[in-house]
Amino acid sequence: MSARFRSPRRIPAAALAVAVLAVAGLFLYDLAAVRAHRPGMHWRPELVRQLERHTPADPGVLIGGGILAAAGAALLLSAVLPGLRGILPMRAEHPLVRAGLERGAAVQVLRDRAMEVAGVRSVRVSMGRAHVGVRAVSHFRELDDVRADLDAVLAVGIGELGLAHELRPRVRVNRR
Repeated sequence: MSARFRSPRRIPAAALAVAVLAVAGLFLYDLAAVRAHRPGMHWRPELVRQLERHTPADPGVLIGGGILAAAGAALLLSAVLPGLRGILPMRAEHPLVRAGLERGAAVQVLRDRAMEVAGVRSVRVSMGRAHVGVRAVSHFRELDDVRADLDAVLAVGIGELGLAHELRPRVRVNRR
């Protein structure tokens, strides 16, 4: 069970999609009936009367518009926010147990491991879905030796994180 953690957005999104599909289908059916020279649905004349009676400045129209705008903004916000992408799935030792590790915690562990390598002055670690990016600054050892030590330390560190999908390290070592 190495599936990625998902935030519970499916139910509101599915409910909204079904509602929009039903309303759009209803309007499309009515439009097709009128274009085929058949009478429109019975609610059409009542809708026209309501639209003649209520102007956009009426309080009910303003409140309804505000509610719809707030609902749209909430849906857009939930679509843009990352949800639970910051949680990395871990290997499942038992089929009924799901574990995850926060991406920031994993970055901190690997950064601490990299700082223990001799000759490393500073390290920046970034973590994506498939790679761990490590940028190290060395100050007194040969760059190839530092890179080899970082590769070894990071391979052990990534293995000890217990993640469901192995991450490949990308190591860069420079001098100031």
